[in-house]
Amino acid sequence: MALDFDLIIIGSGPGGYVAAIRAAQLGLKTAIVEREQLGGICLNWGCIPTKALLKSGEVFETLSHLSDYGLAADAPRFDFAKVIERSRGVSKQLNGGVGFLMKKHKIEVIEGSARLERGSPAPKVIVDLKAGGSRAVQAKSVIIATGARAKTIPAIGLVGDGDRVWTYRDALTPKAMPKSLLVIGSGAIGIEFASFYRALGAEVTVIEAMDRILPVEDEEVSAAALKAFKARGIAFRTGAKVTKLTPGKDSVTLTLEAGGKTETLSAERAIVAVGIEANIETLGLDALGVKVERGHIVTDDHGGTGVSGLYAIGDVAGPPWLAHKASHEGVHCVEHIAGLAPVRVVSPIPGCTYSHPQIASVGITEQAAKAAGRAVKIGRFPFRVNGKAIASGETQGFVKVIFDASTGALIGAHMIGAEVTEMIQGYVIAMTLEATEAEMMATIFAHPTMSEAMHEASLDAYGRVLHI
Repeated sequence: MALDFDLIIIGSGPGGYVAAIRAAQLGLKTAIVEREQLGGICLNWGCIPTKALLKSGEVFETLSHLSDYGLAADAPRFDFAKVIERSRGVSKQLNGGVGFLMKKHKIEVIEGSARLERGSPAPKVIVDLKAGGSRAVQAKSVIIATGARAKTIPAIGLVGDGDRVWTYRDALTPKAMPKSLLVIGSGAIGIEFASFYRALGAEVTVIEAMDRILPVEDEEVSAAALKAFKARGIAFRTGAKVTKLTPGKDSVTLTLEAGGKTETLSAERAIVAVGIEANIETLGLDALGVKVERGHIVTDDHGGTGVSGLYAIGDVAGPPWLAHKASHEGVHCVEHIAGLAPVRVVSPIPGCTYSHPQIASVGITEQAAKAAGRAVKIGRFPFRVNGKAIASGETQGFVKVIFDASTGALIGAHMIGAEVTEMIQGYVIAMTLEATEAEMMATIFAHPTMSEAMHEASLDAYGRVLHI
């Protein structure tokens, strides 16, 4: 039987479209199936538009501190509709960019929803077309890259209604700026929205079921973040279990339990940010025998599902649910499909939260290292004594590094402060290249830069810190 393509990719997010480009580079005739917008959630409803909003919030917040820089501007104000419009415009521009890349690499884009049926050498892809009707296509290989959506808990009201209770999509395109806001969940998504809306003046309360905010981060970073966010006027309820969220005509009411007590909170709006769920329900995986655990497709080191010719990458294949992880997996998977036998370089995956202050981390936390019984050396350096940070008026936060005490290997780095989401890549490269304390201490860092704190933290771990 003649095949339509060498490779069909279902989903055009950062995993899918990057995988498609790499496949085209390798000479594979490739198609991508997308039911909504090229670029997926990240580009259209996640990573990119939230950063545009956060930048607007950061600039507006800076206006209220101009006197710190010897400057003045009378009565700073914002046009909320234009803030939202700018964010959507950024996404639209990048969406068009992905479309251009598909044409450039001669990748066919099939608009519609895909489902899978048994086939050979890979499952057959049936696309219910946006334009109407359906189309069956067959390829040597199929990659599932359908991403994820906001998790909801309908039983207690944690489900978006587009009005009083928002998911991330609603929070990106609100009709009006809320005066008060409840954010349920203090992971990266919840904290970023809390940071943006607080920057524009909303009264914000964040509710977290765990005993600390940003629970995946190092405990010291979580504590520092809590202090910094409280100083900005954000309120928190940690160790709090939400038992009911009820939307009303003009507000939402939230009931929670914490410390053996029941508390009721009210606000104009609420954002549900309690996690994500993989988009796998309509693909027909059960009939194919695809193994799914905890709502995610089980894969091997190359993205293989165990079903001939079928692979999965990105959010559908499990945590961490990050765009850069999906892109990396996509390239590796395609190279494996193409027979390149790619070397699996084990690169640690960085995590970033673009709040104010920013948070970034890679590798193991101090708590995880100790729980595993690993002997470690830890170094810290605060931005308050860094020359560039002082000159920039950005002295909040610190850098923390973790080395294996026996080998000197850099095994973790945790940062909070201005632009740490850019700086973390230095540590990612170092860990990928298996750097030890010797290389970190011998590396020359430009002066004056905030990245000098990275050097000083490494020195501190071995009792050689210079500027404190």
